[in-house]
This record gives sequence, structure tokens and C-alpha cells, in this order.
Amino acid sequence: MPDWTKPMQQTFEYFVVDPGTWKDQSKLDKILSSTITRDEEESTLGSATIDCTDMIGECYVRIYLVTIQNGIKERHPLATVLVQSPKTGFDGRVQSVSLDAYTPLIELKEKYPDIGYSILKGQNIMDIASRLTREKVRAPVVMGTDDTELYYDFIANLNDSWLSYLTDLIANAKFKFDLDEMGRVGYAPIQDVASLQPVWEYTDDNSSILYPQIDMERDMYGLPNVVEVIYSTNSNYLYSKAVNDDENSPISTVNRGREIVYRVTDPDIIGNPTQKQIDEYAKQLLRNNSCLEYTVTYTHGYCPVRIGDCVLLNYRRAGIENVKAKVTNQTIKCEPGCPVSETAVFTTKLWG
Repeated sequence: MPDWTKPMQQTFEYFVVDPGTWKDQSKLDKILSSTITRDEEESTLGSATIDCTDMIGECYVRIYLVTIQNGIKERHPLATVLVQSPKTGFDGRVQSVSLDAYTPLIELKEKYPDIGYSILKGQNIMDIASRLTREKVRAPVVMGTDDTELYYDFIANLNDSWLSYLTDLIANAKFKFDLDEMGRVGYAPIQDVASLQPVWEYTDDNSSILYPQIDMERDMYGLPNVVEVIYSTNSNYLYSKAVNDDENSPISTVNRGREIVYRVTDPDIIGNPTQKQIDEYAKQLLRNNSCLEYTVTYTHGYCPVRIGDCVLLNYRRAGIENVKAKVTNQTIKCEPGCPVSETAVFTTKLWG
């Protein structure tokens, strides 16, 4: 593995992938450039555009970054995508082709469960999700392992694709879809940033791969300082109100001068709760909703960080020190320098 903070030569290579073996089949020599987008909010977790001088039929393409450092040549996969939807142009001398490409999860998005399809309660969620995914995609699938079983029949909606159906299914076991650079489909546990360990530290020292500009956004709009919980049945009615009136909290009723109320009329409580349980439920809900999310956007030279990874930000000139953040979006430009525009989020508790 090269030292990503030190000088190196960088080029890019593109290969057609055999969908049967999932190995590189033949090299593509007429590619000009490409841009890879990895996005945690996108159902397929990303996409790509590939610019070339000749048409390519629908096929899987694997993109590599090739580095030479201290005389050692290495290839690093960046993405494996299904090429579709060509757009062509001609300037009088040269034809240009721009190709849209999608991750292997597109094959789940293109197919639909039968109307009324259901998985009966009591079945292991990750076992059946892994089996169904393997049946629907050509990419290799890494089996998910977990003991969680369905506690109710899981029925597909009329507008569910296999991707949306399976995404909702594995969320019941607190998992989400994951992809690696080779295009293998896997599953990752859903975790908050606090429980993650950083895989990379971005600094602004002399060996930094960070570009100078960094932007940070935060939005306190809508964060409540009061939570009301109403529990009502034919035989029972309970009400609780939790108030943040802490002078040290910037969103408290004291500092904002007004109440911002979040009301819950269908609390997620099993059994017949007591007043004490409703009170604690309201307080916990207020704690959970008193977290301010920061969004940080920056650019850096390529390093092996993926969406979902935790990074440590130490950009002291911007006033950011020892901040753990989760990467949610990346745009990789496959050009000299291989710049990566990255978005990461972190939260700060403002009460509780």
C-alpha cells in the first residue's frame, strides 16, 4: 500500500468485467476520464459517468487507480459499475461519448417482488435477505450473519422494488446494504458516529492531503426544547411533558425565549405503561432530538476512505479539532491528482 501523503505517479485503467466470474476480462483503451459518486443517501449507493471516444455496449466496467511510488507499481480498484445510457457528441473531428453507469445494486432496483410477496415471521432476516439478493444480482454477495428473526409477516408494497423491499427488511436487523470497490454486495451494521473508530485522520500539517477550503453547515431550526407524549387507549390516558430549560443549553426555552414543541401521540411502547415510564420516554425523546448535526464538506487527495467510514478531523486553522465524523458522500474525479470531494457529518448534544 503506498503512502498516500507522499508524492507518486497516478494513472487510471478500465476493464470490462466478466459477469460470470466477476474477474477482469479485457482492457478498455479509449476512456478519457470518469467521475465516481458514492452516496449513502442514494438507494444504489452511487453512480458514475465515463467519458470516452468510442461506444461501449452495456457491460460492467471496473475502474482502477494505478500508482507508482518508490518504483513499486500497484493497482487500486475504485468502483465496479454497470454502463448504460450513452450520450454522444461530435465536434467535426472527434466523436465524444458520455456513459452513465450504476452500481450492481441497480439490478435489485430493476426487479419487483410478486404482488403480495411476503416473508413469514420467525425467519432469520439476514439469511433470507442474503439468499434473495444472490438470486437477483450477478455480483458476488457476502452473506450477512445475524441472529435477528422477523417478529411479524413482512409483506411487499405494490410499489416496492427488490431493492426497497430488502433495504426495509434488513433495517429490522439494524443493517444496511454495503458495496466494496470490486462491486461485491455486502451488509453493514447501522451505527451512530460515537460507536465508530476512525479509519483515517485528516490534518492541516505539512503532510496533509486536505485542500485548503473546508465548509461547515449547521441548522438548529426545528430542534425542540419541549416534548409532549400522549398515550391513549380505551381504558387508559397518560400525558407527559419534558422541558429543556437549562441555561447552559443554546436551544433551551430560556435561551430561545419560546417553546418549540415536538408532540408524539403514538409512542412506541409495548404493554401498558405507567406514568413513570411515559415521563422517562418523553425525557429520552427530548435527549434524542436535542442533537445538532454538522455537515462538513472538503476535498482531499485520494486515500482508502469509503462512505460509512469514520474519520478524525483536525483542521485547526478552521477551528475543527479532534472531531469524529461519518463520511456520507464522495465524488472521485479520475484525473491527475485524483481529487475527492467529500461530505461528512457529526453531531453535538445540546441537552441531556
